[in-house]
Amino acid sequence: MKLTEKLGLAALHRLDPETAHGLSIKALKAGLAPTRGPVTSPRLRTELAGLRLPNPVGLAAGYDKNGEVLAPLSRSGFGFIEVGAVTPRPQPGNPKPRLFRLTEHKAAINRFGFNNDGMEVMAKRLANRPKDAVIGLNLGANKDSDDRPGDFAKVLAHCAAHLDFATVNVSSPNTEKLRDLQGKAALGALLSGVIETRDALPRPLPIFLKIAPDLTEDELQDIAEVASETGVDAVIATNTTLSRDGLRSPHKDEKGGLSGAPLFEKSTRVLARLSKLTDGKIPLIGVGGVSSAEQAYAKICAGASAVQFYTAMVYGGLSLAADIAKGLDDLLTRDGFDTVAQAVGSKREDWL
Repeated sequence: MKLTEKLGLAALHRLDPETAHGLSIKALKAGLAPTRGPVTSPRLRTELAGLRLPNPVGLAAGYDKNGEVLAPLSRSGFGFIEVGAVTPRPQPGNPKPRLFRLTEHKAAINRFGFNNDGMEVMAKRLANRPKDAVIGLNLGANKDSDDRPGDFAKVLAHCAAHLDFATVNVSSPNTEKLRDLQGKAALGALLSGVIETRDALPRPLPIFLKIAPDLTEDELQDIAEVASETGVDAVIATNTTLSRDGLRSPHKDEKGGLSGAPLFEKSTRVLARLSKLTDGKIPLIGVGGVSSAEQAYAKICAGASAVQFYTAMVYGGLSLAADIAKGLDDLLTRDGFDTVAQAVGSKREDWL
């Protein structure tokens, strides 16, 4: 990390987290971002659900909720970018404060509640997206919606022309009863509706499903079956957790989803179990606690074809994207893998 980035992070950490988040977006708009370009190599190039990625290190949804800084993010070293979540209508989200740093754990708790500018604004911003980047949208439902499953399809239909993939997010813990949509029957119906909408598009695109880490073995089995039956193109494992195991922070009892370092082991075990349940036939994206090349590599070896991170940037800066991708290339070389695909699931049993 460069000295200027260290100083910038130190300054942001003197502010409340949500203010700091907003200022980091403004800094990117002003051109104050590392521009290391796409990090790639023959080993790092990855195909995921038909998408060709320069590297398998992606930005998770939640940072650029409203698609405001797509261009600078696309030049920061990421192999792909996910923005959102976005709902049909704009909504303010939950009352503030709703974002908390757990510095001693390199973690965060948020209960934003899908605060966003809505699909109309997002579609206009996506229309001006960089064409050489791989960009996806996290689909959400309005808190007061009478038809939450229909909301996901509505956002997809409105924004799809400007996307490379879309993610069905039924795993956020911050919208009341949203996780109920992970039940087998409800999830099957929701995904069928989204995929029907996708199939009717002039240019169909991959549909991903993002799941929670707090699932029982039976629930995970149900999700594996539904994902297979509906033809989901990939599963993102996982979203934030409601668990507070081992936390000492004064913020540990705040309501919301926990992300960052404490989530790494739990989310990786869910990833490995899902990989086994699907017999590796559905591509998986590993998310949760990634802050180094070694952790990204561990997710890949546990069964992920690609990884994402977000909270680690709070503590390590935006330059982490390029650093993780370059470090991953070195690890693949060290272990004799010619491609990322060769490493996928190679140590899955270690996590079961």
